[in-house]
Amino acid sequence: MARAESGILGPVQGWAIDRFGPRSMMRIGMVLFGAGFIYLSRIDSLLTFYIAFGLMALGSSLGGFMPLATTVTNWFARKRAMSLGVMMTGMSVGALTVPIVVWSLSEFGWRTTSLASGIIILVVGLPLTQVMRHSPEQYGLLPDGAQQTYRDGKVQAAPKITGLTARQALKTQAFWMLSISHGLALLVVGAALLHQIPHMVEGMGLTAGTAGLVVAVLAIVVITAQLSGGYIGDRINKKVGIAGCMLAHGAGFAIFALSTSLTGALAFAVLHGVAWGVRSPLINSIRADYFGRAHYATIMGFTSMIVMIGMTAGPLFAGIMYDATGNYQVPFLVLAGLAGLGSLAALAARKPKMPVADDAEPTMAPALAKR
Repeated sequence: MARAESGILGPVQGWAIDRFGPRSMMRIGMVLFGAGFIYLSRIDSLLTFYIAFGLMALGSSLGGFMPLATTVTNWFARKRAMSLGVMMTGMSVGALTVPIVVWSLSEFGWRTTSLASGIIILVVGLPLTQVMRHSPEQYGLLPDGAQQTYRDGKVQAAPKITGLTARQALKTQAFWMLSISHGLALLVVGAALLHQIPHMVEGMGLTAGTAGLVVAVLAIVVITAQLSGGYIGDRINKKVGIAGCMLAHGAGFAIFALSTSLTGALAFAVLHGVAWGVRSPLINSIRADYFGRAHYATIMGFTSMIVMIGMTAGPLFAGIMYDATGNYQVPFLVLAGLAGLGSLAALAARKPKMPVADDAEPTMAPALAKR
């Protein structure tokens, strides 16, 4: 439900970010996110649980990846992939707080932990939204820290930010090929997130502790690969890099499906982790390369409607097939093959022709830059 909500609201959220700026959206998101956790600590029925979870899902979406990626994309051009990789690494490092959450659940219970989480989000997360700035042009700057020219002590008008509109992007072959490739990647990612430990314990015969170790290795590999992937992404053909990652996703999942040993599980963790970590900054930076910055968030919002199908369908497909066959081999092999096909979609993407600057929406005037 949370993933579907994120996909359905993607275009509206993207439009709002482009229209009002990421800071405003993140403020709303942090308030909803924190309020959802606080409300969760007071629930007393299934209905109130759904309401609390809905608030948390909406808040994390409005205050999370999309506004952050939009901001980073606007401020960096030459090292855009590297900058996105650093940002995503920070998000991945957040997973390392899980032991603290587990300790709090054990010591204080879930209601107190939920209440404390909501308060921390509001006290820490909400003030941090103040550092967000939509685009450098609003502040008399250019991407990568370049300065604009001055005349008579006054900054000259910011150049217009070029880029396709969402409607124009939807008509391009590149939008659909990149979205399909991304969606097929998330088929594998979504299935792994939910089913990797059950497969290792029930299908491969590993202990729960060993399976947890493999998941930890996967997380470390992803974090490392996000940094290296960002560095590499600024120096290679991005769609070729994405295609290579899709093949690695497929190979890792095929090994995972057929292996019955710790070695096979670790091979999956490395291949899948590298593919996941490297692909993430590449797929998000190539959208700015192909479609421009003028309507980046709105275009990303429409993309989320497509890619979230993969994130939602992957776990469901693997679970249904497991119930039907009694093991994960068949669904994992099917998902591995689909991930391999995603490499062809990435290679097929052709960069569309960018409109001239006059066709792009002008940036907001400096007086509105505080949004």
